[in-house]
Amino acid sequence: MNGVWQITIPAGGKWSGVVGRGRLVRFTALEEGANLTVLLYNAKDPSERYNMPDTLKAQHTSHLTRGHVLMSDNGRVLASLTEDTLGWHDPIGGYSTRAGTDARYGLTNYQELRNNWLRSGEENLTVELVRAGLGRRDLVPPVNLFSKISCDEQGDMHFVPRHCPKGAQVTLRTEMDTLVLLSNTPNPMDPSPSYPSVPVLVEVLAAEPVNEDDYCLNFRPENTRAFENTWAYYALLG
Repeated sequence: MNGVWQITIPAGGKWSGVVGRGRLVRFTALEEGANLTVLLYNAKDPSERYNMPDTLKAQHTSHLTRGHVLMSDNGRVLASLTEDTLGWHDPIGGYSTRAGTDARYGLTNYQELRNNWLRSGEENLTVELVRAGLGRRDLVPPVNLFSKISCDEQGDMHFVPRHCPKGAQVTLRTEMDTLVLLSNTPNPMDPSPSYPSVPVLVEVLAAEPVNEDDYCLNFRPENTRAFENTWAYYALLG
């Protein structure tokens, strides 16, 4: 695979940018215990964005791994999970907030600590949304890569510690021109009393065209229909 671009996002860091259709975005946890919060939007029309309920309902799942796709609220595929060494990523835990971060790790602020203050996912994602001409009203439930949350028979959610080893990788293939927002901030359900400090490497690579035997395309009939909707969208755009 040919490398196109890469960046390492430090603990508390954030990034956003448009990744063109037909790229691989590979994420690597550089230490144990990573959590990277991800939001996706149609770069041409950001009113279309990742839809957690439809993604999970259509694929009969409460976690994400290879074969799953990230569906938009228009029934199209924004990205597919083409490779995954971990086997479980969290789509239900949400993003951390200022209040939650202060309550768990103690009060911090930029005025006193400058770049050593402890950032929240909500703040990071909002900043990147504003840069794209959007705002807090455009926040939606995200995907938390590298984290695992399981549910018991009573429906209670439980964070699984030590789920992510050093070197864990997951790769998304962009099926649309996608505005990608990333926040390297703790999963809000992580009970650890210390703020995680795990850098994540992000690499953008060239991808092969989707063929009729593609694993994600054929993972479920609902996936196939979502791909067909995506292809029709681009066929009409020309």
